[in-house]
Amino acid sequence: MRRIFAYLILAILHLGCFRPDADSEEVFHYNQQTPITSLDPAFAKSLNHMWAIEHMYNQLLDLDDSMKLVPEIASSWEILDQGLTYRFHLRNDIYFQGDTIFKPESTRLLTARDVKYSFSRLIDKNLATPGSWVFAGKLRDSMPFEAASDTIFILHLKQPFSPIMQMLTMHYCSIVPEEFQKYNSRFVSEHPVGTGPFQLQKWLGKQGMFFKKNENFYIKGLPKLKGIRISFIEDRTSAYLEFSKGKIDFFSGIHSGFASDILDENGDLQRSKQRSISFYKNNFLNTEYIGINRTVLPPDHCLQNRLVRQALNFAIDRAQLIKVLRHGIGTPAVQGFVPQGMASNDLHLISGYGYNPKKAKALLDSAGYFEMEHGAEIKIYTNKDYLDIIQFVAGEWQKIGVKCAIELMETSALREQMRVGGVPVFRASWVADYPDEENFFAPFYSKNPAPPNYTRFSSINFDALYDKSVTETDYQRRMDLYSKMDSILISESPVIFLFYDQTTWFASSTIHGLKPNSLNLLKLCEVYQTVRQQ
Repeated sequence: MRRIFAYLILAILHLGCFRPDADSEEVFHYNQQTPITSLDPAFAKSLNHMWAIEHMYNQLLDLDDSMKLVPEIASSWEILDQGLTYRFHLRNDIYFQGDTIFKPESTRLLTARDVKYSFSRLIDKNLATPGSWVFAGKLRDSMPFEAASDTIFILHLKQPFSPIMQMLTMHYCSIVPEEFQKYNSRFVSEHPVGTGPFQLQKWLGKQGMFFKKNENFYIKGLPKLKGIRISFIEDRTSAYLEFSKGKIDFFSGIHSGFASDILDENGDLQRSKQRSISFYKNNFLNTEYIGINRTVLPPDHCLQNRLVRQALNFAIDRAQLIKVLRHGIGTPAVQGFVPQGMASNDLHLISGYGYNPKKAKALLDSAGYFEMEHGAEIKIYTNKDYLDIIQFVAGEWQKIGVKCAIELMETSALREQMRVGGVPVFRASWVADYPDEENFFAPFYSKNPAPPNYTRFSSINFDALYDKSVTETDYQRRMDLYSKMDSILISESPVIFLFYDQTTWFASSTIHGLKPNSLNLLKLCEVYQTVRQQ
């Protein structure tokens, strides 16, 4: 009886905190497959965590819809000492969300000391945050962060690093109050306090969470929503059914279990859904690929031969893969590793791998593949979510005479084996953390560990170009260096290029103001909802 009563109370709390007003059309409800485990921005390493952090926190700088830098906490800035010093002028009207950590007041003004503390906390070796790599190897040895006054924050680098401004927009770099130094990391994880448009109201573990509007948000009139509800339904098809019933306002991504129900063969919204659903499709800074770690392959394995790796790239009909398996979502990766939406992705400058099985066979023949007695079979490791894609690729390779096998692994186990070098050939994706091409070349810089360098790729020429690019302050010269680096990756083929992904957002037609972006960030500050039509 006691257990039944407890469940009843929990159900009441669940309904009460998620929809305080049952008739409200101003609470935005979306689902995340994986429950959120932390609301500490220094640990926001996955997309579901990033979306939640986006609601609650601000950074020094932000990105607009076209991925250009815009002011946020910092109203302006100067780059001094030939790229070694960055001086930020902070707004003087941004207050933290009301909380008991501020005594005796319930809130206070954000200052440069909070920025200094937030960044110092990020690189604290005792805290060991996953976001520590943002500043790793880049900072001046002594006093890299300086609060010159309440409204002036200064960042010192030991050498120029061109993408640093874009990196400061990352959720790892969210600003938290200095008062957090009195508490342990678990407290920060479960008790977020930021300056963003929404603040946490209730968190019911794996059931979901609710955010309420920050009434003291620094931009007058925003946010427009009264709240946000996040539920955690693990099965994507089940979540889609809830969305189709109107119980969820927003849904992202596609899955073979329901893709044909909502999209036609061209990747457009089904005509029958167009009155009730809004569909948003946008270029996503994400490259899907098959990685090759040659350091763990036998010396006589076929993949040690560059011509074989090139042949495998020519053998894939990427357009057909996207049409058949992706319902038209995505574009063929024929211009190297840098995806569409980045400046250096230029068909006129870089020519990658189109579909050419005849050339693929010729390259295999030149490499002596068909005479190999050992090391001719390629085993690809993947998880179940991408099995259909890998089966397609294996089928394409088998058409040109390549022996293939597929090994399924759990996602977490596969990622760990990629890290330690336990799998020589693996399916993976690289999603940009910030909108700069450097983000797509870091995985191939030999001095980087895994992650990001899962392939253990090493090239003296590539490394030299990378070193030069990150210190180059002239934009066009940097783009030229990026193009040369991509050309090396195409020629050496440490990866099999598959496709550049696209974001797919579906929302109730009552939702307005959504703006998709190439980093797939869910920004809800300007979103509003109208009354549902009966």
